[in-house]
Amino acid sequence: MKDGLIKFEEKDGAVFFSVRVVPRASKTEITGEIDGVLKVRLSAPPVDGAANSELIKVLARAFGVSRRQIDIVSGQTSKTKRIRITGATADELKNHFR
Repeated sequence: MKDGLIKFEEKDGAVFFSVRVVPRASKTEITGEIDGVLKVRLSAPPVDGAANSELIKVLARAFGVSRRQIDIVSGQTSKTKRIRITGATADELKNHFR
């Protein structure tokens, strides 16, 4: 993944960005970027928060932060979600995709 394609925004000590999820995929993986949005395939179904939990786990592993630092601030029931990561800067998060 090329640096700078995902639109990270820093505000109030947190980093915000958007994610587009594809639930019920054959495997869980970050597949890239589309129009500044991170695209993530999730094997979990969008039932009882399973896909959201799996998304947080995948993002924590990808960005090297704990799951407690990640919140879905909007789009809990949508395929497009707004994510907040606390305790990190946009530059630190971008470094994980170089």
